[in-house]
Amino acid sequence: MRRLLAAAAAALSAAALVVLPSPASAAPDPLPEFDFSACPAPPANADPGTWRCEAFVAQGTLTIDGREIPLGEIRLTFSEGKVDGKYAQVFGEMRHAPARIRDGFGAGMQLRYGGYSDFLSNDERRGELDLYAVLRHPLLPKGCTIGTLDAPLHSVVKDDPTVPFEVISQNPTTVKFGVVDSQLALPRTTGCGRLEPVADHLLGLPSASGKNTFKQVTYVQFKPL
Repeated sequence: MRRLLAAAAAALSAAALVVLPSPASAAPDPLPEFDFSACPAPPANADPGTWRCEAFVAQGTLTIDGREIPLGEIRLTFSEGKVDGKYAQVFGEMRHAPARIRDGFGAGMQLRYGGYSDFLSNDERRGELDLYAVLRHPLLPKGCTIGTLDAPLHSVVKDDPTVPFEVISQNPTTVKFGVVDSQLALPRTTGCGRLEPVADHLLGLPSASGKNTFKQVTYVQFKPL
């Protein structure tokens, strides 16, 4: 195992320069551009005048057992309203560009939507989202992931008191807030072939609930449908 880890680490290091570009510098204006092109249409039986689209733009960070991985920009789009007087929502799209993993020999991580979301906030949490992470590197198979579409990571986010809710604009309605999931459990990697032990070793996986933190500073803009 030690020989495999050493050999793979050396190979990863040699290929590091050809993987991902360095993240771009942050724009001086903290308010992002919002994109409503992926807004899903309300269902055919939607109550008229109750539906709106929400475009999320977040800066995310994943910490695995004390090791911080800046995720960069994460975008989410969904629509919500009422059907027969009851709350309903339709997921639109999740976008995330691969983020370089520090000290990961050039490897990157890209979050993908895992097939379930619930953005109706309550006293217990801000929302829930299923996702999985694709690991990218020339030496890794395309199917190398943390979690899968069939067995996704389930994230339950709560309000982050260090980034309080703030109304940025009333027209159009734009808000800012922070969310945090400190209970996210991370399994071993899957689909990484012979390099699975290497990927697990580099990322510290598996990592139990309570040892990881998924944080986002989020801007949201609303558009009536």
